[in-house]
Amino acid sequence: MGRIFEKRKERMFARWSKNAKAFTKLGKEIAIAVKASGPDPAGNPRLRAAIQTARSLNMPKDRIEAAIKRVNEKDTENYQELKYDGYGPHGVAVVVETATDNQTRTVANIRSTFGRWGGVMATSGALDYIFDHKGVFIVDKPEGDLDQLELDLIDHNLEDLFETESGLLMYSSFTEFNALQKGIEAHGLVIQSAGLQRVPKTFTTITAEQEVELDKLVSMLEEDDDVQHVYHNARLAD
Repeated sequence: MGRIFEKRKERMFARWSKNAKAFTKLGKEIAIAVKASGPDPAGNPRLRAAIQTARSLNMPKDRIEAAIKRVNEKDTENYQELKYDGYGPHGVAVVVETATDNQTRTVANIRSTFGRWGGVMATSGALDYIFDHKGVFIVDKPEGDLDQLELDLIDHNLEDLFETESGLLMYSSFTEFNALQKGIEAHGLVIQSAGLQRVPKTFTTITAEQEVELDKLVSMLEEDDDVQHVYHNARLAD
């Protein structure tokens, strides 16, 4: 799971870095976190994680601060966080997370994109059995005994830890995201990015040519202003 996630993370960040809308999406995520639990990062783990992810993607400080202040503006008042399920080309399971003030517009756009790029929408919750909702952290690799660190963080509800080229990849359950984040911070580890993500439990194997088709769908979904995250369960054949 670790290496598969690492490759996906790199591709996602590469797309975001080329996407002029990336900072807008990050700003929306920050504003929603503030609306949920307040503007003080010290008391708002979701906001801390969103800010750290924004920094890792070189979002300017003034834009982060502006996003925090936007919470009382009209355009953030009616945001709903909604999830849509569908199947992409070659039967790949695709989950789309959105933040929208107009559900009718959002679902129409997503359905159109699926249809245009070889996919079809499924009923809500149809793919819940394929994906786990997890807390996912990428942190700088520290000096010292990683085995002991893993044991220490298990006390903070760490589920899995993997070494990757860019650092340590850590997972928690959805409900224990805050607990693991506090444990990571208590150990002085530098968080590169953190958030709640959909992690596939089963996979659909595709070829490199089929992956190109899937990437077109994913890229077009991510271009939508209302879409925050897109997840899928494809992996390349050996």
